[in-house]
Amino acid sequence: MVTHPQTNLGKRIKQERTPGCRHCVDRPEDTVEHTVEVCPAWAEHRRVLVEIIGSGDLSRRALVQAMVRSEEGWHAVASFCEAVMLVKEVADRERVRERSSRRRRRDPDPVFRLT
Repeated sequence: MVTHPQTNLGKRIKQERTPGCRHCVDRPEDTVEHTVEVCPAWAEHRRVLVEIIGSGDLSRRALVQAMVRSEEGWHAVASFCEAVMLVKEVADRERVRERSSRRRRRDPDPVFRLT
């Protein structure tokens, strides 16, 4: 049996404390279905995807069928996923950077401040 050196992905990937969609005002759970089917942040990407695969059905099953049906379908679904993941990764990096800069700005102990 071959094992992957990174067996505990929880240590490598910091998961959100709250699963709410950061792109929606009401913060519904950020599931695959929400991202692919309804999140307004991806409306233009979704429009292109639907135009290429020729169906408004964006369920996981329909996307897999579109991917195996044609190379164009494969590329459309892959492009949608890559675009969404890229934007989410950039936003995550920015949040981490903001948290780090806030921690550095805090005075750890004002009583022992050097004057």
